[in-house]
Formats: sequence, structure tokens, C-alpha cells
Amino acid sequence: MAVKNGLDLGTFGIYTFDFEHQPAARIRDSVQELEDLGWRAVWIPELLGRDAFTHAGFLLASTRRLGVVNGIAQIWSRQAAWAQGAAVLLADAYPGRHVLGLGFGGQPRPGVKPLAAMAGYLDEMDAVQTPNPRPAQPVRRLLAAYGPKMLELARDRAEGAQTYHVNTAHTAQARDVLGPDAFLAVEHAVLFETDPDRARALARRHLQGYLETPYNIAKFRRLGYTEDDLSGGGSDRFVDDLVFWGDPDTVVRKLHGHVEAGADHVAVQVIGVEPGESALPQWRLLADALLPSKTADGLG
Repeated sequence: MAVKNGLDLGTFGIYTFDFEHQPAARIRDSVQELEDLGWRAVWIPELLGRDAFTHAGFLLASTRRLGVVNGIAQIWSRQAAWAQGAAVLLADAYPGRHVLGLGFGGQPRPGVKPLAAMAGYLDEMDAVQTPNPRPAQPVRRLLAAYGPKMLELARDRAEGAQTYHVNTAHTAQARDVLGPDAFLAVEHAVLFETDPDRARALARRHLQGYLETPYNIAKFRRLGYTEDDLSGGGSDRFVDDLVFWGDPDTVVRKLHGHVEAGADHVAVQVIGVEPGESALPQWRLLADALLPSKTADGLG
């Protein structure tokens, strides 16, 4: 994939919660192996306790070339001035390797409009006056975006958008809103399990928490899922759209569906791994199937 808006992450990357449960030494070993395998980018959330910028800085310091993307840093976790200062330092220390993903995130906030909150946060970031040296390569940022208005904000005020737990139809819709020039990254969960009953049971366990929050339920409704789709742990249609399961060839083919729909980058989240365990076996398998240095046909 060609560089777009200064982002050179490859077509496929790794999205993981795994590092939240691992000590630093194990994280270092894992991320160094991912780099050696040929992965160009690792995406990390901010959810379970680790600060987004400290986490990103540790991964960057542990590697030489790997891109690290906050997916996402929550705007409620820190003031905009501190987010801007941290992002500037990482851009200066690791040119072209850090991407600041920002999102509304967290718990519902009654009376707070996500679009206005995000726009105000970006205004504050852009207004920061600082003695900190300007990095040779600027801060690159993405916005977590689903609806048309937030996608437009991502197009106009960032390098592009990142989405989480969406179907391929949404990827096509997002590309239409973003236009051809903005960067679009899509997270998608995968599970290497060929038994339909077991695969869907594991997928429903993964999706359960997302079906219990009003924000996510509203998102899924906008994606076209009905009340029947979202009840009882999710219909087979819903589960199969949100978690790509099956043998490696099936999973890889479905992941390419997002690229065909307009994604510049797909961040692959392996599920079915217990907290504290490692998804490295699955990441190795995915590297062989997805990355250009690992495939004869250059699909990565």
C-alpha cells in the first residue's frame, strides 16, 4: 500500500488487548517478534489501566521500525494540552512511527455530544503554545468515527478515521464519506475455529460486553442490525459479520473484503485467547498469510 497522509502502516496490522495482561519483559519479546515477522503496525487500546502514551512509548522504544497506533487514546483521560505534548514528543523521538488515535470512548456521558466534545478537544490541541521543539515529521492523528458527521471531522481535522467492530458494508459507507484521500483503518476480530457452534459461542462471549452498552447498541443499529440480531447474545448473522471465524484461508479472504470495500489498513484482533496467554501462534500464522514478505502473491 502506498503512503497516504504520511501513514505507512502496511495493509494489515495487529490490534491487541493482550499486552494489558503481560509484564514488560514479555511484551518486549512479543513486540520484537512481531517486528521480525514483518508486521508494520501494532494497535493498542486504552481501557484496562495502562496510559496510552506510556504504553505507546514503551513499544516504540522496544522496536526499531514498528508503527504504534493508539486505538484509541480516550479524550477524557487527559487534558488536550498534555495529549498534544505527549504526541509531539513521540513524533520527535520516533519519526513517522507513532499515530495518535483519539476517541470519545469510556462510559456514556449524559448531555455531552461526542462530535462537539471531539471538535473542542482538537481545537484545544491545535491551540497549544509550547517551547517544545517541533518534530521533523508532524504528529499524525486518526479519529474513532462511525457516523457521517464524525467521519467528516476525521477527514477535515485528522489524517483520517479508524473504526472498530463494523461490517464491510460500513467500510464502503465510510470510504464514501471520507473521500479518496483520507486514511481509513478498520479493526476486525478473527478466530481460528472451524466448528460453527464453538466459533459462535466464543464470538458471542467476545461481543457480550459490546451488546450491553447503549453507545455500541446504537452503532450496531446504524449498521442495519435489528433487535432480533442484537438479542440473545447476537444472531448468527451479526456474529458472523463481526467476527471472522474459520480456517486460515476463510479468515484471510474475509479480511480482504474490508480492503476491497475501501479500507487502507485492517487491524486484526485475534480473539479466543485467555487473558495472560499469548496470541503469538496466531500472529505467526497471520503473518504467513497476509504479509508481503511472507506471501508469494504480494497480497499483504
